[in-house]
Amino acid sequence: MKERTFRLQDLLGLLHRLYPPALAEKWDNVGLQSGDPAAPVSRILVCLDVSERALEEAARIGAQAVVSHHPLIFQPLKRISPVDETGRLLCRAIRDDVAIVSAHTNLDIADNGLNDWLAHRLGLEKTAPLRLGDEQLYKLIVFVPAGYEDQVAAALFEAGAGSVGDYDSCSFQSKGSGTFRPGEETRPFIGQAGTLERVREIRLETILTREVQGRAIQRMLKAHPYEEVAYDLIPLANRRPDVGLGRIGRLERPATLGQFAEAVKGSLDIRHVRIVGDLQRKVAKVAVCGGSGASLLGDAERQGADVLVTGDVKYHEALSARSRNIALVDAGHFGTEHIMVKQLATTLRQAAADKRMDIEVDELKGETDPFITV
Repeated sequence: MKERTFRLQDLLGLLHRLYPPALAEKWDNVGLQSGDPAAPVSRILVCLDVSERALEEAARIGAQAVVSHHPLIFQPLKRISPVDETGRLLCRAIRDDVAIVSAHTNLDIADNGLNDWLAHRLGLEKTAPLRLGDEQLYKLIVFVPAGYEDQVAAALFEAGAGSVGDYDSCSFQSKGSGTFRPGEETRPFIGQAGTLERVREIRLETILTREVQGRAIQRMLKAHPYEEVAYDLIPLANRRPDVGLGRIGRLERPATLGQFAEAVKGSLDIRHVRIVGDLQRKVAKVAVCGGSGASLLGDAERQGADVLVTGDVKYHEALSARSRNIALVDAGHFGTEHIMVKQLATTLRQAAADKRMDIEVDELKGETDPFITV
């Protein structure tokens, strides 16, 4: 049997199922940055930033793609030239035939993404998004002849529908009767052309997210016995409870702010943090946001957080935190995000193995914070 060749588009599909681009902030630029979706891929390199060193390592190990957190192309480009930093990196990537893919705010916001990894590193329990995203949920209602509801439901669940929190395969089913009259040119599964029919049907309801809609409907139609399938797709006011900016949770044991700050340094393998607040105050409820998350101070206050851990805190944001009586631990942009390299690589390895995709996933070692504290 001929072995399948996996292509860049397969990698993109794998990454996008885990971290849908639809979750990304509108100002962001995620997904494919450069490269041919039809190009073969057997090895990839995960990094925080696309740099000369990252591209050198990709060429050395024979990787056909680099998956970064920070997008290389962030603002619209007026030219691609090696006289510019971005242009120089793009020219090298294109010359070496190395594709560039980014998972940025979609990785931050998604379930089992950067902020979940950060919260786990810091020992938080019972975590939830600090600020819910705008992703609404949808209800799918489909009418199925009695006896076929299980096969249609199974097709929907396999496509990702029916997930509510930690529960899956969620649906509601009710019995009723349906009427229809097949046209003269039809080949009805039940009844005869031109004759009004009344049949026992099951109203099957389930919930789904925007990114699985197309796949779920396609599989539902394939599993459904009718020629013409009656179904409704209804947008709900409910927002997804599992995705959003930042995370908030509780420490297993409360600590002083000073003790907690030391624990942050150890957990993130960094030497320095900046602190706002009384080092002796007790902290138990902790909010986190990788990268630049001081804009979530108001959310942290509303949810009763004792401290917010993030990076890139500005002077007036620190003053605001002090006035709100919320402590801050600024662990740096790099300090709160570099953990994504190992975690994303591990996640992609497992996802590729589950899909039987023969793709090797490497991690760029030794990326460093551009800032040096003296």
